[in-house]
Amino acid sequence: MNSVIEKVTRRIAERSVESRAAYLARVMTAAGEGPARGGLSCSNLAHGFAASGRSEKAALSATVVPNLAIVSAYNDMLSAHQPFESYPEMIKKVAAEHGAVAQFAGGVPAMCDGVTQGQDGMDLSLFSRDVIALSTAVALSHNMFDAVLCLGVCDKIVPGLLIGALSFGQLPTVFVPAGPMVSGLGNKEKARIREEYAAGKIGRDELLAAESAAYHAPGTCTFYGTANTNQMLMEFMGLQLPGGSFINPGTALRDALTAAAVTVALSKTGLGKDHVPLASIVDEKAIVNGIAGLLATGGSTNHTIHLVAIAAAAGIRIDWQDFSDLSDVVPQLSRVYPNGDADVNHFQAAGGLGFVLADMLDNGLLHDDVHTILGFGLRQFCKEPQLDDGELAWREVQKKSLDEDILRPCSNPFSPEGGLQLLSGNLGRAIVKLSAVDPAYHVIAAPAKVFQSQQAFVDAFNNDELERDFVAVLSCQGPRANGMPELHKLTPYLGVLQNRGFKVALVTDGRMSGASGKVLAAIQVTPEALNGGFIAKVQDGDMITIDATAGTMSVATGDDFEAREVLLVEAPQQGMGRELFGVFRERAGNAESGASLFGGS
Repeated sequence: MNSVIEKVTRRIAERSVESRAAYLARVMTAAGEGPARGGLSCSNLAHGFAASGRSEKAALSATVVPNLAIVSAYNDMLSAHQPFESYPEMIKKVAAEHGAVAQFAGGVPAMCDGVTQGQDGMDLSLFSRDVIALSTAVALSHNMFDAVLCLGVCDKIVPGLLIGALSFGQLPTVFVPAGPMVSGLGNKEKARIREEYAAGKIGRDELLAAESAAYHAPGTCTFYGTANTNQMLMEFMGLQLPGGSFINPGTALRDALTAAAVTVALSKTGLGKDHVPLASIVDEKAIVNGIAGLLATGGSTNHTIHLVAIAAAAGIRIDWQDFSDLSDVVPQLSRVYPNGDADVNHFQAAGGLGFVLADMLDNGLLHDDVHTILGFGLRQFCKEPQLDDGELAWREVQKKSLDEDILRPCSNPFSPEGGLQLLSGNLGRAIVKLSAVDPAYHVIAAPAKVFQSQQAFVDAFNNDELERDFVAVLSCQGPRANGMPELHKLTPYLGVLQNRGFKVALVTDGRMSGASGKVLAAIQVTPEALNGGFIAKVQDGDMITIDATAGTMSVATGDDFEAREVLLVEAPQQGMGRELFGVFRERAGNAESGASLFGGS
């Protein structure tokens, strides 16, 4: 086992002794009360199965038949979640074939950052994670269930489902994906067309045609953003069937994996001899495995927030230093857009997550001695699903990458270090994603150009005011200011300026996430402006240096920087539902503590 992996894991465990013990004590108390339905009154129970069929009522009247809770993020507007429409009936059918029952316990909201990018609705995006966690808890609070199937894919949905399910950590929980859409317009071409639109070379009709050719069918977007990073995490943490993340919707193999998820969940309930509750899977080692997978695959920066919140829900305390120390020893093994030209379908064809898992285990970069939904040991996840005469079967993963432009072993990585870096200095702490940034731009020193909104930046670009080297500074974008929106509206414009030969970078207390691209971006600056962060003191012309190689971020001025007054610009708090989220903004923790409503500062 790599000594740094061991050291960080031990440090996390020591830091979390009291909080983890308190969490496990709550879970053990809940588990000790026996099958949930046995504690309900007759009136309670009658309400719980009033709409069920005769056979289901008979089964649920006793406590010896497993009842699965289905918690789903289905809606038919979003491509990633539209395939879930048919899952509940399939799940119920498979459960019945095994003498069990499944009930649709509740739905959770699923919003798409792709729809809300640059729009007012993006101010609700990060907070939707905590709404989903709350909704999951409400669904499971009926106390009718012996295990949980979580149906979700995208950015805030999977973290929210997991946070909510961890409050019911005594229950086995299996995550059930829907898979990515088949490949459409190539990511490199899509990025080129976006930059041409930003530069005014093409019109909206051409841009929309390209976007529609890229996002064109049911399934997850095919770039390696937060949604597909979620899927990697669920496999690396042992919560989702191996090899199932990137199997396309509407295929026989996808259906077989969904059916298998039902049988696995049924086999792990407290009614049998192989009880594996969620709390026993999500421990310190599983969290470290998740971070290591994030770094090795060049995953979404959003998970430097989400993983912290997930860990906290299990009584585990992690911080960005843990990510940074692990990044020093975990190599980058894949290049999937925005870190390369390939999409997740190409990645799957080259060897997929099973190849990465096996190679990292062979090189001591993951903990094998963990509980999973399949039992003990992560090595069981080094498998690929296939259909053998129509039946689901498993084969060992291939030992060699089929395309080393996309996927490589630890012996020949794209980079000896992970794709994320912690920055610190007199502006605070921040995260930078380096896996898509050319090393020539890993160090940027340029005068600051301060903007109060994304639109102000776009206006300056359109007015030809940005034809020079500069570091764009956009503050008052943190959780307490406006919900910490993603700022991808800036991405194509910064890309155009970099293509023109200018040295440009971004510093913000907002997010950029899984689609962070080729421009150096110090994001999630903590403390945020509204929480006393010095980012709100920066003025036009201040010299900012971002040195991702050294892990530093600093500002040099001609006066006493710390004595300056802060400039706070109040973000809109009304419209598009924002007025309902005032309590979220007031209570939100900082980015490094998970930006959560549930604790942290």
